[in-house]
Amino acid sequence: MTDPTPLSAITSSPDPHGVYRRLREEWGEVARVELEPGVHAWLVMGYRELLTITRNEHLYSRDARNWRDFQDGTVAPDSGLGPMMFWRANVIGADGPEHRRLRRPLDDGVTSIHQRRMRRSVEAICEELISSFAGRGSADLVAEYAQAVPLLAVAALFGLDAAEGHELLRALAALFGSADDSQAGNRRFEEILADVMHARRAEPAADLTSGFIAHPDLHTDDEVLQSMVVMVSAGQETTTSWIAQTLRLMLTDPRFSGRLRGGRLGVDDALDEVLWRDPPMTHMPARYALRDTELGGRQVRRGDALILGLAAANDDPRVHTGDPAAELGNRAHLAWSAGPHACPARVPARLIARTAVDTALQRLPGVRLAVGADEVVPRPSPWTRCPASLPVHFTTPLPPPGDSR
Repeated sequence: MTDPTPLSAITSSPDPHGVYRRLREEWGEVARVELEPGVHAWLVMGYRELLTITRNEHLYSRDARNWRDFQDGTVAPDSGLGPMMFWRANVIGADGPEHRRLRRPLDDGVTSIHQRRMRRSVEAICEELISSFAGRGSADLVAEYAQAVPLLAVAALFGLDAAEGHELLRALAALFGSADDSQAGNRRFEEILADVMHARRAEPAADLTSGFIAHPDLHTDDEVLQSMVVMVSAGQETTTSWIAQTLRLMLTDPRFSGRLRGGRLGVDDALDEVLWRDPPMTHMPARYALRDTELGGRQVRRGDALILGLAAANDDPRVHTGDPAAELGNRAHLAWSAGPHACPARVPARLIARTAVDTALQRLPGVRLAVGADEVVPRPSPWTRCPASLPVHFTTPLPPPGDSR
């Protein structure tokens, strides 16, 4: 066996699926990877193997306190992996009845979202962002649009204003990068949300923050805060990546770019293809083996970390034909993970992503990439492949609907 492949080298590769194929040839469906120098984990690439670990919490725990490399000091307390992998007292770090208790407020919060009202709010956010750069005839549709839309939309649900939303955005970018500034970004992120929580405890409002404070399944301020952390952070990074990857696809792939000139495939088709090929979370941390076991022909030791290779599992040749035309409308992908910890917010995420993509394409006639397609590269992260930038040119924008100018 060769040395373990760094996880970040997969997400930064121009051909991650080629890397997965090479790993499958060498390892099978469960491959050894490197999280940071000297810290290894199993990357679960098989569709069936991924379902096995996500549906069996009695053997594969979400509780990172079971991670042997952290227990024995191999992973330093100030590691850049911390914000994404260390245990938190929230729904992500719990199993069984405790997980179900902490999950209910999230499910109830998502159910309480008024979809028509949210769509109008997202449309207004998109229009305001586009208006800020429309006069230039050029923009970066990641920095100036894709990463701002979901953050501002989700922040508004929790009662944050635009300035607080943008500050959250900067903190989250550091957190998901898992680099030297990730711990500081995580601290600032929680401070901003804690300030909102304390303000709503003193003066409730019609928002999700107040709803979490009043929820009978959340017993302490820390549980309320951590529920806010999960919903905001998960919704932000993943939806940003989904929007950016869908815009990239529609601007570079003739099957979709033709849609701008009356072609066959549209926004929903592009959204679905991204979920298969470049899902919002490329690699999802993590499960921890509670005893020695075997998975995909590999001997997994108690305390080993297992990373969910969501993009790899979607590309598993045992379930994926490789023919996009034959899979239009197929949503059997694992982009949202599976089992008890599957994403609870896929409906509002799709609403935000579809509205953002559709609004940009409608409001920016003649929009085209300002660089070659091969120059669109992901920003550094072992977890996601969100494009670092998406520079575009366009002609004079159309006015917003109802604008008489």
